[in-house]
Amino acid sequence: MDQLELILLSVLLFEAADSVGRFSHYYRPGHEAALPCFTESSSETSSCSNIHWLYNRDQTSTQDTVVNGNVEKSLDRSVRLSLSKNCSLLISNITAEDAGSYTCRRGRDTQTDVITDLNVLIISASPPDADPNRDGEVTLTCSLERYRGLGPCQENSIRWVNETGAVLLGEGVGYKFIRQMNCSSVLTVRHQSGHSRTYTCQFVDETNSVTIEAEYTLAPNDNKTLIIIGSVVGVVVVVVLIVITAAFVKYRTTTNMKEDVDVHPPDQREANLTYVTISHDNQKASPDTKAKDDKIVTYSSIRNPVKVEADHDPNYSCVI
Repeated sequence: MDQLELILLSVLLFEAADSVGRFSHYYRPGHEAALPCFTESSSETSSCSNIHWLYNRDQTSTQDTVVNGNVEKSLDRSVRLSLSKNCSLLISNITAEDAGSYTCRRGRDTQTDVITDLNVLIISASPPDADPNRDGEVTLTCSLERYRGLGPCQENSIRWVNETGAVLLGEGVGYKFIRQMNCSSVLTVRHQSGHSRTYTCQFVDETNSVTIEAEYTLAPNDNKTLIIIGSVVGVVVVVVLIVITAAFVKYRTTTNMKEDVDVHPPDQREANLTYVTISHDNQKASPDTKAKDDKIVTYSSIRNPVKVEADHDPNYSCVI
């Protein structure tokens, strides 16, 4: 009889501690979490020197996060961990790896444990580098990362809604709901032209109240706009090329006409001249004059004819 009473007393103490000292906090990636170390009914201390923080991802292992008020420096995420003045555990820039169960313990007294379940709601897209200008599908996965000892999430506890708040089920315009498996829900969406689409993932409790939600905005498909812009640019380029070609042809025509009018430049005209020396003795001149100037030389220049008829022999004379 004494043993039975002891067992019942232990169960009652465990249920009381669990009901008073267990919390659930929900965050999105990148936020800062503040996990409490004391309940409202417990007395706070001015020093955190005897405070320990324990971390559990699942039920198989326990990790020391804070020992005697000091963050374990050996942890990869130690730079993101700190204690507040009231010994709460602060976690900055939350990631999926931070999800799990955290226990605040004073000294070695397990009866004062305060347990906080840290839940992180994450939306991921596949492919992650989806091009909004391509008419393709994107698979959105909404997952609630949490302490694995809590078991699977309830059915329909993770749902998708559109901009109007309508729950997306089955298949509709631009989307297709795949399934919820455990604590993950999958939705396939398609890029649409005109405007962007926003899809919201919500985690709801037993009363269908939203506990936490996250949004994902899908950029519009601007293929048509790009094609129109490309066509306009192409037409402009063609017009510019036609104008340049016409100007070039006009310039060449004008140049050819000038060349027809004056084929040879001045230097060439001078080179086409032929000089003929004609000697003429002055019979009437006096002997003295002949001695001084036996000949009178006259130069005459004539242009080389472009074409001379075979039966025509032009004669040129100079009369003095």
